[in-house]
Amino acid sequence: MIAPRTTFLKASDRGPTGNHQAKWFVVDAEGMTVGRLATRLATILMGKHRPDYTPHVDTGDYVIVVNADKVRFTGGQMVHPTYPHYTTKMAKKSYQWFTGWPSGQRNIPAINLWEKNPTELLRLAVKRMLPKNALATHMLAKLKLFVGPEHTHQAQQPEPLPAYLLPK
Repeated sequence: MIAPRTTFLKASDRGPTGNHQAKWFVVDAEGMTVGRLATRLATILMGKHRPDYTPHVDTGDYVIVVNADKVRFTGGQMVHPTYPHYTTKMAKKSYQWFTGWPSGQRNIPAINLWEKNPTELLRLAVKRMLPKNALATHMLAKLKLFVGPEHTHQAQQPEPLPAYLLPK
């Protein structure tokens, strides 16, 4: 008996003409922990939740995240005048990048980044969990983050994220 062979998708198998149709999911991020939600979102964007996952082809699905500004970090609660989920971890955490120039290392505290762009906390967490290659840019483009409960992708008819894909 010959063992069944593993099938790999080709780039031509994607899209509306191929047999791989990308789905659209919507998830409400209110009160969810940043890291736990980001790992699940990265898994969906890469396509690892699908049986036809292929590492060198973008087989992931689209994810719409509403209330992306209401994610939280773990840690003890602290009082903040405008952010209800302010914790000790958020007070300590900072984001770092390098501009490419001498003395170009920059830091921004998490609370300042949240005040400047509330969805950036979740986007950076997901971006840093994706593979470090050119395909990650296409995967990250399928993540749609929105402040508040409304989104602009009703035409795609997104379905709620199944319970087995939600963080525990």
